[in-house]
Amino acid sequence: MRKTGKHIVSKVLPGSIAEELEIEPGDELVSVSGKEIEDILDYHYLMNDEYVELLIRKPNGEEWELEIEKEYEDDIGIEFENGLMDNYRSCHNKCIFCFIDQMPKGMRDTLYFKDDDSRLSFLQGNYVTLTNMSDHDIDRIVYYHMEPMNISFQTMNPDLRCKMLHNRFAGEALKKVDRFYEAGIHMNGQIVLCKGVNDGAELDFSIRELTKYLPYLQSVSVVPVGLSKYRDGLFPLEPFDKEDAKKVLDLIHGWQKKAYQEYGIHFVHASDEWYILAEQPFPPAEQYDGYLQLENGVGMMRLLLDEVKEEIENRTGDDRKHTVSLATGLLAAPVIQQIADQLCEKYPNVTIHIYPIVNEFFGEKITVSGLLTGQDLKKQLTDKELGKQLLLPCNILRTGYDVFLDDVTVGELEKSLQVNINIVKSSGRALIEALLLETETIEHSYTDEVNKYE
Repeated sequence: MRKTGKHIVSKVLPGSIAEELEIEPGDELVSVSGKEIEDILDYHYLMNDEYVELLIRKPNGEEWELEIEKEYEDDIGIEFENGLMDNYRSCHNKCIFCFIDQMPKGMRDTLYFKDDDSRLSFLQGNYVTLTNMSDHDIDRIVYYHMEPMNISFQTMNPDLRCKMLHNRFAGEALKKVDRFYEAGIHMNGQIVLCKGVNDGAELDFSIRELTKYLPYLQSVSVVPVGLSKYRDGLFPLEPFDKEDAKKVLDLIHGWQKKAYQEYGIHFVHASDEWYILAEQPFPPAEQYDGYLQLENGVGMMRLLLDEVKEEIENRTGDDRKHTVSLATGLLAAPVIQQIADQLCEKYPNVTIHIYPIVNEFFGEKITVSGLLTGQDLKKQLTDKELGKQLLLPCNILRTGYDVFLDDVTVGELEKSLQVNINIVKSSGRALIEALLLETETIEHSYTDEVNKYE
């Protein structure tokens, strides 16, 4: 086992088993059931038992041996100074499409960190390229049966993958997928599509190669590259247009039919942006195979529309009267406007203003709400009719904080616009209730979920 640093307890949850055993912040976890801990994966795996033995070292050097009987998956209620219980692994690539390379200088340091850590794939759903994954990492994934593994493929052409990732080992790294397949590890895949690079015949080839990993490779999303205005010195990439989007959708739909006939799933999915760009309707819910790739913007709009439809149909409407506003990115604004219009048919005295926000900070080609900044909101909403509340989607804030990407706080924006801001949860019901002012203002730190109206 690789030697790691000390695992220091940072927090003990009230009422937990750990509190009962008098474990305290500052204590060191030395071992679990006689085994040293490399990282959070070891910890979770070893703690999933009905009987565990902990070796705790107090700050004064005193060691406690604690025997714990509990339910199999019960957490004992401790958190550590380092969430991974190890160093975060940074990316070894320099991808031609990397958005971090397209960010301006002067933002907070954490925004410039490029992670490519297989443990975050399992724990947080992050996508990894496999280029810095060692045999030891793969052995642990197989041993612990960590799944699903989320993999950024980009292409199945080894030479092209080396060029796209600027890593001479990127093509060879694809062979690691065979290990996961042979071990029965479930996977999800992602292809960031770059015009003239990995689209067209290359995309067709990649999808064909990826079908060989069915059924353990459960889904593959195809998403368009995001292009900011800060691309000086970077690989020349062009945005997709309406005709490009139609071609991408035609190719994907063809493969969906083949996969469904043979495997009973649609397998490869286009992100919502392709349908909006092509001006085509979103597929029905069943075509998304259970929404395995919501975090990649696949099916968010369909799920939201279906949830909203059900919520509105279950309401009788009334004569309440108020004005409310909602700001979102250019991508989702037409869909949100459609929802607002439907709602106002049942609530004719409710006025809803939907404000599409142009991303001047990163550039107008960036259309999702998750990359909007406080300064753009302030600039474009000043002097607008905002009503009793301004609603914002929850993914617009930094996870766990009430700040936007540019470090403007929700409080500062409220003060500037002179309006109460409500950060809205991601569901059709939550959206309808917020538009109808039926919910209390949600804590601004509530940003820990995928947002369906980005």
